Amino acid sequence: MFLRKNLFLMGCIMLLFSAVTSAQEFQGKAYYFSKTSVDMDSWGGRKMTEDQKKQIADRMRSMFEKTYILTFDREASTYKEEEVLEAPGGKGGFGRWGNSFSAGLQYKNIKSQQFLQDQEFFGKQFLISDSLSKLDWKLGTETKQIGQYLCMKATTTKTVDEFDWRSMRRKSKLNKDTEVKKDSTVTSITEDIEVPKQIEVTAWYAPQIPVSQGPGDFWGLPGLILEVNTDKTTVLCSKIIMNPKEKVDIEAPKKGAIVTRSEYNETVKKKMEEMRSMYGGRKNNRRN
Repeated sequence: MFLRKNLFLMGCIMLLFSAVTSAQEFQGKAYYFSKTSVDMDSWGGRKMTEDQKKQIADRMRSMFEKTYILTFDREASTYKEEEVLEAPGGKGGFGRWGNSFSAGLQYKNIKSQQFLQDQEFFGKQFLISDSLSKLDWKLGTETKQIGQYLCMKATTTKTVDEFDWRSMRRKSKLNKDTEVKKDSTVTSITEDIEVPKQIEVTAWYAPQIPVSQGPGDFWGLPGLILEVNTDKTTVLCSKIIMNPKEKVDIEAPKKGAIVTRSEYNETVKKKMEEMRSMYGGRKNNRRN
């Protein structure tokens, strides 16, 4: 009798150990691609020929079309742009400017509610540290098939980071040329550019993959988020690898000057003002 109890106890311990080990070893990789539409007419494109519009669109493609890899387990994830070989001259012009505003590696930890972003801005390394932003998701009943996964729809309203270039737009002529009250729904970046303060978000998540992770800073649904539609940008999952043979350590980034998001944005503002002053001075000198 004593032996049977011991064997039963040992069996329970082994099952518990196996479950814990299995949870620790669980890991997945999801590949996403993003596309951002641009209304060239709203940016002065009406004065351009169709060939000029096409040339600018081709030069900006590296900013708008990117591929990302989300590596995740049950608690944490890293989300980073997939490294690709640049074409000769690919870092110039729009590309260099866009890379300064594109998000670096992002780390999310659901258990500790930690969000970190490894960010380089004009040659200086930052580590943006904040708590995970909580989104008030509304779960719907609509479904959609994405690859082999049946996904459920969820919606929310999200506060936009003031330097999210994907949502930047030219100010309307009415706001610029007439004296009107400040629009409480937008954030003014410069005298010509603004971003909406909030945007509507539609997400599609897969309950078959029971992790509360997703691309970028999106999370909090009862399943892996496979598609996100925000303002002018769509991020869609193209491939998922569950429990890859070669697992990686999902570690938080550590390099860079630690700042909050608001502190980092202040740094960006100062740099933009500096560049605007330099550009304005050169422009006035040429006129003189």
